[in-house]
Formats: sequence, C-alpha cells, structure tokens
Amino acid sequence: MSVLSTAQAALPTSPSSGIRTLARFGFAAKGTVYLLMGVLALLAAAGQQGGQTADKKQAVLTLQSLPGGTVLLGLVAFGLLGYIVWRFTQAIVDTEGKGGDAKGVGRRIGFAASGLLYASLAWYAAKLAMNGSASAGGNTQQTLTARVLGWPGGEWLIMLVGVAIIGGGIYQVYKAYSGKFHKDVNGSDIPGGQQNTVYRLGQLGYTARGVVMAIIGYFFVQAGRQSRAAAVGSTDEAFDLLASMGPLVLGIVALGLMAYGLYMLVQAKYPVLRRI
Repeated sequence: MSVLSTAQAALPTSPSSGIRTLARFGFAAKGTVYLLMGVLALLAAAGQQGGQTADKKQAVLTLQSLPGGTVLLGLVAFGLLGYIVWRFTQAIVDTEGKGGDAKGVGRRIGFAASGLLYASLAWYAAKLAMNGSASAGGNTQQTLTARVLGWPGGEWLIMLVGVAIIGGGIYQVYKAYSGKFHKDVNGSDIPGGQQNTVYRLGQLGYTARGVVMAIIGYFFVQAGRQSRAAAVGSTDEAFDLLASMGPLVLGIVALGLMAYGLYMLVQAKYPVLRRI
C-alpha cells in the first residue's frame, strides 16, 4: 500500500470544520497577496508614484507601512499557513476526488507542492510581524539553478523545468476557457446573480496567472540554453518583461492578477472547490 493510500485510510474522507476554516483563511491571504501585486504593477504601468513591479515577498512587505501593518502581516502569515495545511489535506484526504491512479497521485502531489511554495512566504510574513524586519534572502531560484547547471545534463534538467512551468501556465489559460471550474462556481453558495461575475473574474485571473507562469518558464528555458543561472527570473522579472512591451500590456496583466486576487477572496467567503 502506498504512503498516500495509508494516509487516506487513516484520515476521514472529508476535512473537519477547523480545516475548512483554515482553507478560507488561506484563500483570503493568497487573494490579498495577489491583489497587492496587481495593484503595485498597475500603479507602475500608470506611472504613478509608489507603483512598482513586485514579487510576492515584496508585495507582502508593503503591508508593513499600512496602519495596523503588524496585525495585517500576522493575519497573512496565519492565512498562508492555513493554505499550506489545506493543500496537504487535499493531497492526503483527496478532497477533490482525484483517485489513487498515477494521474490522480500526480495531481495530489501537485497540491502538496503548491502548499510548499507558500511556506517561505508565510515564514517571511511571520518574521516581519514578529520582528519588524526580515531578510528576503538571496535569489533562491538562481542559487538552485546554478547548482543544477553544475550537474551532468543540468542544462537539460533546467530546460525541462522551464517547459513544465510553461505547461502549467498553458493549463491555467485552458482552465480559464474550458469551463472546468464553471460547474464549481455554479454549484457553490454564491448568489445566482453574482455567479457569472465571479466566473469572469476567475477567467481573467487564471489567464493573467498563466501568462506570468509561462514567462517564468521561458526564463528557465533560457537559463538552460545559455547555461547561465542569472537568466532565471521570478514574478518581478516577468512584470519587467511585460513592462518592456508597453504600459498597456503590463496594465492588462496587472488587472488580471487583481481579478485573481478577488476570485480568491470570493473563495474565502463562498468556497468554490468541493468539500470546503
């Protein structure tokens, strides 16, 4: 019996009310982060003072200057912890009904990986809340990329990572327009008159997120082709590339990320995913 199967047998088939509450806090925190990134990028596109292209950590840092910033940072850190717990619950309990075949296990591992991606951000927000300062650390992506490039065939591995990220971005766009999440929106507790608006928000959000992911994947492919870790970039560098195409392009993607943030906030109030 696999580890996933063993864990699934040991846990209830649906999450507890406490886990569901943590999931809602998680969606709220994630939505806040994406809203901040989108607003900052939109201000930058409009040439407004205070506008900047920012990654997730830089977006969280802006909370510190707001009234009650310490409390807000604490709430974001707690919410992101809730998101991590929920993602692992999805993976272990299989709340989305992905099953135990190879494809299903792959998707469930993806849920856990998604949660882990927010671990450093949650820790960063917590340190800001507790200490008033925190090091964002060096460019972890570039450090790891440099290490992998030193391996035999490392260039190909980095290019494969890039292709996988691009594939994830394409899937986000596919998800936006295939109607895969439409049935979940319609099946939620969202008032009927608002369901179409929420669905459109999700479409815009998934599209913008897919574009940013595809650009980040492109950076990885270039890093592998050039055998140069410095070519790897994060959300911040993706925004910079979009800005080089013109403020309109950056503004459109920024609005899309704001839409994704709002969609996550809707998830917090009216859960769209099953079993929340």
